[in-house]
Amino acid sequence: MQTLIELYDERPLENVLGVEVFRPERVIYVCPETAFQDKRLKSKLQTYFTHRGLSVRIVIEKVSVYDSAAVLRLLRKIVEQYRDCAIDITGGTDDVLFAAGVLSAEVSVPVFTYSRRKNRFFEIRNAAFVQEMPCTLHYSVEDLFVMAGGAMRQGRVDNQALEQYLGLIDPYFQLYLRNRRGWTSLVTYIQRLSPTGPDGTYSLQAAGPYSVKSERGGQIRAPEETLRELEQIGMLRDLSIVPEESVSFSFPDGQIRAFLRDVGSVLELFVYKSCLDLGIFSDVRLSSIVDWEGENRRNAVSNELDVVCTQGVLPVFISCKNCDAKTESLNELAILRDRFGGQMARAAIVTAERGGAALRNRAAELNITVIDLNDLNAGRLARRLERIMKRQT
Repeated sequence: MQTLIELYDERPLENVLGVEVFRPERVIYVCPETAFQDKRLKSKLQTYFTHRGLSVRIVIEKVSVYDSAAVLRLLRKIVEQYRDCAIDITGGTDDVLFAAGVLSAEVSVPVFTYSRRKNRFFEIRNAAFVQEMPCTLHYSVEDLFVMAGGAMRQGRVDNQALEQYLGLIDPYFQLYLRNRRGWTSLVTYIQRLSPTGPDGTYSLQAAGPYSVKSERGGQIRAPEETLRELEQIGMLRDLSIVPEESVSFSFPDGQIRAFLRDVGSVLELFVYKSCLDLGIFSDVRLSSIVDWEGENRRNAVSNELDVVCTQGVLPVFISCKNCDAKTESLNELAILRDRFGGQMARAAIVTAERGGAALRNRAAELNITVIDLNDLNAGRLARRLERIMKRQT
C-alpha cells in the first residue's frame, strides 16, 4: 500500500492513526467543505506527522460529504489514479461510508477500520494484511495537542523538575486534608509574608507581622500549628514565631515557594503523583498550557490543563478544584477533552468538596467522572482513576 485514503473526521485521532500504523507514502484526505476552508489544515497535519517522525505526502480533496454520489465519483477518481491504495473508513459521515462501501463492491480496493473498543484494526474487505492488527502506538500529552493542530507550552510547573518533590507530596496532601477549611487563609498569609516584586523578583526569606489583612479586609492570624507542620515535612525552614508580634521563615527553593503560594497546587500535585504511582500511563503532565492554534502568538487562545495522562493512544483529562466545581468548569473540561482527545478520551473532575446531585447529574450528561472529598478521604483516588481507564467506550 503506497496510498491511504482517509475519510476526514473532526476527531483528530481518527485522521492520523491509520497513517502512523501503516506508514504509506501518500495520504489523501477526503474532506468536507467546512474542513477544507481551514487554510492551515494541510500544514497542521504536516506539522503533526513531522513531529512524529513520519515523512508522508499529504493530499487534500474537497467534497460535499452529504452527497454520496459526489463522494463516490471522487473515490473512483482517486482509486483510478492510485492503484496501490487502501481506504480507512474509521472516520467520516454516513454518506461517505456508504460511498466507500459501494466503491469496494465495484473494485477490489482494500478497506479496513479501527475499533476504539478493541484498540485493533479490522478488515472490512480485501484487507487481509490488517488481520485484527493491534494498535501498539503510545502517545505523549504533547502529541495530543499537536495532533489537534495546537501546541503545548510550559505551565506553572517545570515537569522535568517534579521528580525531586515526589517525596513531599503525600505528607503535604495529608496536611492539607487536616487543615482544608483554613487552607485559603494559610496561603493568603504566606503570600503576604513573601511578596513578589513588580519585576518578578523575590526572596526565599519571608517575614511579617503576626496578623495580616485578608482579601476581604479582615485579619488573618498566623496559623501557627499548620506552619509548624509545614516545617516538619520540609516545606518551610527556620520558622520563628513570636506570638502576637511576628513570624519569619524561609522556603527551601523557588518551586516550593510557588507551591505554597498557590491555593490549588496541593490537590493538583496529589492527583499528578497518584497518576504516576498507578504505573499505567505512558505520560503524565501537570499544568500544561495548550495553545489552540499552535502559533505561539502573544494573544493566542490558550487553556491550562491541570493534569493530563495518556495510556497508549487513550488520553484522560483531569480538572482539580479545591472548591465546589461549577457547571462552567465541567463545560470547559468537556470542550477540551473533545477537541484534543476525541471520542476515545476520558475526563474527570477532582473536587475537595462533596459533590452534590446537580454536579453529578451535569457531569453524567457530559460523560465526566466526579471524584470528590469522600473519595480523597477514603484513599480511593487511584482506584477511581484506574476504573476510568478500564471503562469501555
